[in-house]
Amino acid sequence: MTQNLCRALLVLAVPMALAAQQPGLEQAAATITPDDYAWRVGVIAHDSMQGRDTPSLGLDKTAEWIASEFRRMGLRGGAEDGGFIQQYPLTRVVVDAGASTLTGGGVRLVFGEDLLPGRRASSAQASGGLAIVSGTLDLEAATADGALRGKHVVFVPTETSPSLSRREFAGISSAGALSIMIATDAGDQEWDAGVARAMRPSVRKGWGEQARRASPVPSLTIRLSSLARLVEAHGAELATLRARAAAGAVVQSLAGLDITLSIDLREQMISAPNVVAILDGSDPELKDEYVVFSGHMDHVGMGSPDANGDSIFNGADDDASGTIAVVEIAEAMVALPSPPKRSMVFLLVSGEEKGLWGSEWFADNPTVPIEQLVANLNTDMVGRNWPDTIVAIGKEHSDLGQTLNRVNGDHPELRMTAIDDIWPDERFYFRSDHYNFARKGVPILFFFNGTHEDYHGRDDEPDRIDAEKAARIARLVFYLGVDIGNAPERPKWNPESYARIVSDG
Repeated sequence: MTQNLCRALLVLAVPMALAAQQPGLEQAAATITPDDYAWRVGVIAHDSMQGRDTPSLGLDKTAEWIASEFRRMGLRGGAEDGGFIQQYPLTRVVVDAGASTLTGGGVRLVFGEDLLPGRRASSAQASGGLAIVSGTLDLEAATADGALRGKHVVFVPTETSPSLSRREFAGISSAGALSIMIATDAGDQEWDAGVARAMRPSVRKGWGEQARRASPVPSLTIRLSSLARLVEAHGAELATLRARAAAGAVVQSLAGLDITLSIDLREQMISAPNVVAILDGSDPELKDEYVVFSGHMDHVGMGSPDANGDSIFNGADDDASGTIAVVEIAEAMVALPSPPKRSMVFLLVSGEEKGLWGSEWFADNPTVPIEQLVANLNTDMVGRNWPDTIVAIGKEHSDLGQTLNRVNGDHPELRMTAIDDIWPDERFYFRSDHYNFARKGVPILFFFNGTHEDYHGRDDEPDRIDAEKAARIARLVFYLGVDIGNAPERPKWNPESYARIVSDG
């Protein structure tokens, strides 16, 4: 056997992953340490960040801190203005209690004292008759012969029919109701708590269909004592109506009672932040393609104090753990002697807890061409549960799954196995920020350790994070990102998955 042939066979025997290994890879990965990880989680999951609600001052502080870390690392800003903060529009909505009333028959009911707005309150001005629906609701019977058309409809609940289902609400709405009110006999303490929730400002997306869509028919809650003042002089006996629990639905239209509902909303345009940083690739051509690492920096904010006086939901696992994974991966990428061939985008979004708002905005308004995003690696809750396992959701939908399996196998020292989705019925694929990239045609992997008893609870605290485990996961995702960044070909979708998942925009 000649010396040249031996050399050729030796080259063929070297695993592809090692042959293509990035110089300085292990040293860069070693910058991801448990101590560093734990410290950074402690910064953004601290009480001073007030639970990082979207929007909030705590969220803004978190975004600015992450931007300062990226700036210190020497990354360039990836927002539209060249900075690190991408703002997206929101609408803050509050009911003007003083200007929102229901009047009729000489009675004036006011919001806060007598009425509460529904979840998706909208400004309204409507006058018409009043119809009371009681008994076990039969939609077909209740809406027959236009009985509810042009009427304000009050549903008097019973023990067997305590409220309206979505289907029932939709049926009454489509029957031509002007508004739908649910009567309640809540005591003062329960009512006051409801007032505190319903009358505080709410926030909506400031773009797209949701921004334009309020409830076509206003929904309200009305106190039974207030309803009695309105209707009992017109022949309605609420005690009798409530006693009809087992009987079929009866619609009682009150003759001679015309009422006017006025709901006045005050709206204010505000914004919330994403953080975007970019490490430019080293290849003259491939640097115009991008690997995106994402996590959501928001959580659910604050609530009522518990027995220990704790009112802050710090969200250490959800998702300070995934956020810091992205920050740690960014620092490791910067530590490489030369960047990967493709560029790297480090994206921390907000509004995930509200409905994937920040990632939706970025995917619809990308600061780099969306068609040049070759992969999204999303980390959401990676700091708890098993010490040696992480679920990688989406492995079956593209060849990223095969790449991950190979990279995972190349690094047994991580003592971390990335497994397939073990909760398909939970549909987690559609429930975190990666989905907004998938629907645009970007192959994704979602790293997720599952929920736990502290999920969205006050005890999701930094001291419960397994930083040693989380650092190993971050190293695995770092190695994977480098591999994708240097691969000669972009990741490819499974054609069946592409047809099922990718939207037309």
